[in-house]
Amino acid sequence: EEMNSTMSEEPDALSVVNQLRDLAADPLNRRAIVQDQGCLPGLILFLDHPNPPVVHSALLALRYLAECRANREKMKSELGMMLSLQNVIQKTTTPGETKLLASEVYDILQSSSVSETDGVNETNYRRRKAQFFLGSTNKRAKTVVLHIDGLDDSSRRNLCEEALLKIKGVISFTFQMAVQRCVVRIRSDLKAEALATAIASTKVMKAQQVVKSESGEEMLVPFQDTPVEVEQNTDLPEYLPEDESPTKEQDKAVSRVGSHPEGAGSWLSTAANFLSRSFYW
Repeated sequence: EEMNSTMSEEPDALSVVNQLRDLAADPLNRRAIVQDQGCLPGLILFLDHPNPPVVHSALLALRYLAECRANREKMKSELGMMLSLQNVIQKTTTPGETKLLASEVYDILQSSSVSETDGVNETNYRRRKAQFFLGSTNKRAKTVVLHIDGLDDSSRRNLCEEALLKIKGVISFTFQMAVQRCVVRIRSDLKAEALATAIASTKVMKAQQVVKSESGEEMLVPFQDTPVEVEQNTDLPEYLPEDESPTKEQDKAVSRVGSHPEGAGSWLSTAANFLSRSFYW
């Protein structure tokens, strides 16, 4: 009896956390989710969930939310946030990708107060931000920037996200819709070609890798035609930092592409209802 009831709640938690993750993927929703009473505490509780996919999905949602600078202080000071992230990182049963993702979120939040109080100028801030996005502490991860032909609306983004999530070794990803790009963090032993194959499997999109030449020019390297070159290029994250944060103009364009904020409101209340039912009775 007991066991059955928990079994039946499992998909429920996963579907709710996946909805929150999808909402958080849209830059327009990120402030609202963090301001909402129920969502952040709920995501933190999900970090202790026994089902590993729930934990990973909650971390992806937090990773998206932390991209919005204005959210970071509140997230960092939210009760249990930093502690739960540390627990995920330290738990021996946590899968490797999940640990890396948790430490990435932890680093972003941990460094937030530093960059705010310094009053550093934007370039410096971006350089520093890029350093911890690249997980300077994290030798086991690397960044691959993809240019994805056909990435032009949120349903395509979801397809792309699903394809990437299936690959073992993918830690997190950030979409820059306005420029059809996806910045993917992967374990250093994963070949970048795997990403291209997954994206090609959607049948509607095709990926090329963005690399920088000696002179600092960006180049697109197709995957299938030059596997040898790609082999060498996959390990060049140090060229990429400046591109990690899209410019202000791109951000505006990114927002236009996303789902409608009014839809988000009702999702948030559904999510919050679920969270309060599950955790606060």
